[in-house]
Amino acid sequence: MKTLRRIVATGVVLAAGLTLTACGSGASPSEGEDGGQALTVWAWDPAFNIYALKEAEKIYQQEHPDFSLNIVETPWDDLQPKITTIAQSMQYDQLPDIFLMQNYSFQKNVVNYPELFETVDSDVVDFSYFPESVVAESSYEGEHYGVPFDSGTGISALRTDILAEAGYTIEDFTDITWDQYIEQGKVVLEKTGKPLMSTMSGNSDLAMMMLVSAGESMFDENGNPKIADNPALTEVARVYTELIDSGVLMLVNSWDEYIGSFINGSVAGTINGVWISASIQEGKDQAGNWAITNVPSLDNVPGATNYTSNGGSSWAISSNANKELAQDFLATTFAGSVELYDTILSSAGAIANWMPAGESEAYAEPQEFFGGQAIYADVVEFAPNVPTSLKGIYHTEARDAVNTALVKIASGADAKTAFQEAQENVEFAMG
Repeated sequence: MKTLRRIVATGVVLAAGLTLTACGSGASPSEGEDGGQALTVWAWDPAFNIYALKEAEKIYQQEHPDFSLNIVETPWDDLQPKITTIAQSMQYDQLPDIFLMQNYSFQKNVVNYPELFETVDSDVVDFSYFPESVVAESSYEGEHYGVPFDSGTGISALRTDILAEAGYTIEDFTDITWDQYIEQGKVVLEKTGKPLMSTMSGNSDLAMMMLVSAGESMFDENGNPKIADNPALTEVARVYTELIDSGVLMLVNSWDEYIGSFINGSVAGTINGVWISASIQEGKDQAGNWAITNVPSLDNVPGATNYTSNGGSSWAISSNANKELAQDFLATTFAGSVELYDTILSSAGAIANWMPAGESEAYAEPQEFFGGQAIYADVVEFAPNVPTSLKGIYHTEARDAVNTALVKIASGADAKTAFQEAQENVEFAMG
């Protein structure tokens, strides 16, 4: 079977390789049309990542007027197959100078395709200004391969008007455990008829955020699966099941239903990465009635915290890059400019992992929608407290296996048996 998969993959690579060659720019990525210096960048989302790149270009041009960016919009669902094809066909000259990478996939790509990446020098980019947990996402064996960009720091966002109906304030949901969250959620449900939050059925984001908050992982330090007989995962399963059984958590079927559940007031809040705040603010009629705080901690796990993350991305420098120029651009902008982060915060809601940005007036600005709370400054303070959680190169496979196990457990299956099956599935995927 493995031989067959390799034959099929080779056919795909050859076909895709021809496409890449045909679509190549035909020019070195570091040569500008005017003779100045240029960088080619692959990224997705014109309103967010690409907008941030354009603003970074303007800032870098202040000291380097001949500099320019050639930004190629590349959706993540296209970018990952594209770099995989380049790696397998060894057409490294088709790489841009810089490309954006989802944090959860960074290590996997570095391990599987090391020839695609340049290391990022710590004497050029000061990584001490980023949270350790975020830096770890794009690091491997003591080397840095990425510059962190947008924040995935976790928040618990709640409707203060609904909490007030039940006799609570946002402070009652600050620095609490999941058991406390569930008990208070039962009161909110009884008095208002609203669950505290929702999540998509068959999606493991909530469970993974619980695991990260305790600094726990689905793998050990050697990269071996740690799913069966994992006390932290057992506790996650208990909490997840109680959330559903109590009615405090409402399951929905799609992303649109998930967003709609808090915009239309079906639930009293949500827990997710801070980027969810942009979707929350789509409920214009709820302005002033939201607040954020940290997330609940796992009750029976030593060292569990009230801080977590979900999502986020980092900039990678390719092996085809003008490394000196690419590093300097990233160090000057995404790892060095308060002006950049102030601009993209106000215009695109892009929240920095670069901690000095949190000290600016823009981050300290009270947010009317969130009842005058300076939520962005609060989130930057949360970020350094997020524990580092090992991802491993089979993180996606483990997530899927654990998610399947959680669905079974929530339906009444034995947790030990379900997690043992999940571990065996991951071990099979690892070969």
